[in-house]
Amino acid sequence: MDRGGRLFGPVTRRRKPAGPGDFAVSRSFSRKLDDIDRKLPRGAELLLLALLFAAIGFYGATRGGELQRSLHDLGDVAANAAGFDLETVEVSGARQITRNEVLAAAGITPSTSLLLVDVEVTRARLKQNPWIAEATVRKLYPGRLEISIEERVAFAIWQRGGKLSVIARDGTVIGADARALLRDYPLVVGTGAETRAADFLALVARVPEIQSEFAAAVLVAERRWNIRLKNGVDLRLPEENAEAALAKLVAFDRETRILSRDVAAIDLRIADRITVRPSAEAADARAAALKTRLPKRAGSDI
Repeated sequence: MDRGGRLFGPVTRRRKPAGPGDFAVSRSFSRKLDDIDRKLPRGAELLLLALLFAAIGFYGATRGGELQRSLHDLGDVAANAAGFDLETVEVSGARQITRNEVLAAAGITPSTSLLLVDVEVTRARLKQNPWIAEATVRKLYPGRLEISIEERVAFAIWQRGGKLSVIARDGTVIGADARALLRDYPLVVGTGAETRAADFLALVARVPEIQSEFAAAVLVAERRWNIRLKNGVDLRLPEENAEAALAKLVAFDRETRILSRDVAAIDLRIADRITVRPSAEAADARAAALKTRLPKRAGSDI
């Protein structure tokens, strides 16, 4: 003060450094708020803020239904008018699905405001899409939303009741994607095959002589597997020790070339034997050959 008791000049309050829990506002965001303030008529900003907080309060207190959607829409209108409009949405990790499909799954529309985007709710919505295994959602004020997804990888084709579906390694049904159905994915058939396919196909991969001729795997009565080879031969595996049974078949094939013969099925369900069923053509040919070898009886036209 001077001698007259007056202040020499204005006293400015020293601002403390922003701590980890403080909310930092960028200069561009401050300028945006100033622009909004200049454009709004006197008293309108108070009305907008009142509407905004009223909508947020009602939205948080209600659950589901048209009322919740209406209040959420009202909150978006108020938040957008107050400068919290969503200007940019960045989507990364989408390869099998499109950007628009990601936005639809997230519930993001042209009228969505950044302020009312619930990160956890949006993430949960994204994970309801069968192609999306994991998702990350980040809000960056004043107007930017980042969505990063991790897609499931198509692993096999599952057939049940004549219907084909693409499945992931964990058995999740991704969908009937025509593009994936045209690719060279292994085929598994039967109820329950989708959740057990990964373990069984890993077992088959450990027997390369069988894997190279593999066409499909059929789960029988949700207990044991049959393998259909590319030449149409069915391998009937036991419920237990299927890998040992395949190893025994490979050793037997080295001696007999049984897998290259005209057979319909090879039964490996009994541990101490291999039972071979010839194809219908082979069975007919064998019957005809045996018939011609039979000696004719006296007085018979045979």
